[in-house]
Amino acid sequence: MHCPFCQHVDTRVIDSRVSDDGATIRRRRECEACGERFSTLETIELKLPAIIKSDGRRDQFDVRKLRQSFERALHKRLVSEEQMEAAVRAVIHQLRMTTERELASRRVGEFVMAELRKLDHVAYVRFASVYRSFQDVADFREELDRLERDLPGDGQLPLLGGEVVAFETPPGKGRKR
Repeated sequence: MHCPFCQHVDTRVIDSRVSDDGATIRRRRECEACGERFSTLETIELKLPAIIKSDGRRDQFDVRKLRQSFERALHKRLVSEEQMEAAVRAVIHQLRMTTERELASRRVGEFVMAELRKLDHVAYVRFASVYRSFQDVADFREELDRLERDLPGDGQLPLLGGEVVAFETPPGKGRKR
């Protein structure tokens, strides 16, 4: 490892620590020439499959795009950063387990939907609406019905139904006809 300060080729490791999730190692290094200290992160580099887009293009898998998809779906939802990161890791794990060199983007979307379904029903429906290109309210209703049918009583709030609360409109604040 070259020293980032003087570009000398010899540095020595002073301390190594494994991260909390066990995925990275942080190494504290010291330059043999100038004595400056710096830290490096070491991660495992695994080749993930190339993604085949719906138009036939092939792109390298990009974890940032995956994370952005989760962030968009989970925007303003009560899901912690740790839960989201665990879901991202779960999708990456599924991609590694496929052992395929190329994978259709549709499969990646299915992996994401499965993780979102576990995390938050609203985020799941948000993602599904874009992923499956819902055309109208009937498409939403069909997906909501399927979700409620498949996942009864898992602790999340119901998507539809439940107790209906009527609100009175103050005088003069109703819709104009």
